[in-house]
Amino acid sequence: MDTLISYFSDLEKRPLERAGFFIAGMVLLWLIENVIPLVHTHYKKSKGRHAATNIGFTAIHFVIHTLIAGGIVLIAGWTKSNNFGLIYWVGGGSFMVIILAFLVLDFFAGWLCHFVEHQVPLFWRFHLIHHADNNVDVTTGLRHHPLESVWRGVFFYLGVLFSGAPMFAVLMYQTLLVFITGFTHANISLPGWLDRGLSFFLVSPNMHKVHHHWKQPYTDSNYGAVFSIWDRLLGTFMKLDPRELRYGLDQYYPNEKDEDFLTLMKRPFQKLK
Repeated sequence: MDTLISYFSDLEKRPLERAGFFIAGMVLLWLIENVIPLVHTHYKKSKGRHAATNIGFTAIHFVIHTLIAGGIVLIAGWTKSNNFGLIYWVGGGSFMVIILAFLVLDFFAGWLCHFVEHQVPLFWRFHLIHHADNNVDVTTGLRHHPLESVWRGVFFYLGVLFSGAPMFAVLMYQTLLVFITGFTHANISLPGWLDRGLSFFLVSPNMHKVHHHWKQPYTDSNYGAVFSIWDRLLGTFMKLDPRELRYGLDQYYPNEKDEDFLTLMKRPFQKLK
């Protein structure tokens, strides 16, 4: 445990190494998608062109969150200096610190942020860019409008503040989050028993794909990022047979434009139909 904590304690100083985790996970899942796909994709031109659009948003997302990282360091430092946050109020060793930090960060930055984006019209205008993807795959995971990336950072700040999470726990969670995000969006078909088993604790690929179904109430369900417990506890968990999945949106956005980067960037500032 001490070795693990030591490794993650200064991981923010090694951005290339952090990027390596992300790229390796993306490439692995990209390859697996070609072997065991969940649904048959209908890309407008090609899988590569689709990926280029989504990776464009992902690159901007990472630039914004690199800037936001400075605030995370400051908040984590303040909570430590003032013994503020759940980990200080509950107490316990390193393992308890990690568990509590993961749960609180996942609630604020995962479930709550996502729930608000679906319930508040202003936030939804930007979040719908993520849902507009008609071919959900591993590259869809971090397809977020730049302004959405900003307030996602704000919710992450709240998670760090209320958890009191030290930087090593924050970086552990972020690393797990990036992998799980790719995993749950990847177009992969797991054995039913395995996917169901995972979904009792973690967000599984099939569980999250329900959230990407094009019609409500399925769109407004399964908000979790890493842990599935929030949806189960808060009444937002839903099931749908993967054979019934259809991605995209039944309103708000022209589905034929789901790979048009400039149109996607401008859409939140236009009147929604």
